Amino acid sequence: MIELISQFLKTFADTFYDVIPIITIFLAFQFIVIRKPLGNPVKLGIGFFYVLLGLTLFLMGLEKALFPLGELMASQLTSAEFIYDTASYSEIHWSDFYWVYIFAFAIGFSTTIAEPSLMAVAIKAHEVSGGAIHPWGLRISVALGVAIGISLGVYRIIVGDPIHYYIATGYLFVIFQTFKAPKLIVPLAYDSGGVTTSTVTVPLVAALGLGLASTIPGRSPLIDGFGLIAFASLFPMITVMAYAQLSQWYADKQNKIKQERE
Repeated sequence: MIELISQFLKTFADTFYDVIPIITIFLAFQFIVIRKPLGNPVKLGIGFFYVLLGLTLFLMGLEKALFPLGELMASQLTSAEFIYDTASYSEIHWSDFYWVYIFAFAIGFSTTIAEPSLMAVAIKAHEVSGGAIHPWGLRISVALGVAIGISLGVYRIIVGDPIHYYIATGYLFVIFQTFKAPKLIVPLAYDSGGVTTSTVTVPLVAALGLGLASTIPGRSPLIDGFGLIAFASLFPMITVMAYAQLSQWYADKQNKIKQERE
């Protein structure tokens, strides 16, 4: 118990020092540039304390639960006993790790759906577009992109391919889609890649990649373990623009059918 309290106080102090530059910038602009007093400083102080407390508990939770959980699942799903029913690896074939792909897809989809930053962006996009962009449509398309991206990233770790081939090809596809997708959705699609790499998704995805690279023979945690976050950022751009393209195609088709009936 004493050790836990000591760790909490240390993490709280570290979080406080990390947040000080942000608060300093806000206060400097408020008093020096805008030259107006803070509105309701007591509530702001309480809110600042809640932010520090939440970040502290979150960081402790990452260290105690999410990182170990991701590494544990990766090591269990890739163990020789689980895959081959033997104590050692036979010739590694990518198709033998199908449970890893299923887990990567499921964890990518579920963590993205639960991502608070994505919820906020989806609600704002719905408000700004006048209801044209449905929050659940955006959230599901982004979640599918993350799930597909992480699954492909897991495949890359298992087979040991260089990451730049996948990322370069993916961005070429994004560039092609940019010219074909509805112009109003392109900036939102680009932002959707960033909001997925936030508080819920990153810890589990990073732990999964490091766990895989540490377990599979011949893989380096430093070279192969990182990179899943890049896949999680890239593929939502593709799926959101694809969602917009399909929606536009469906709307055009419905309008054409309506005109033919009239």
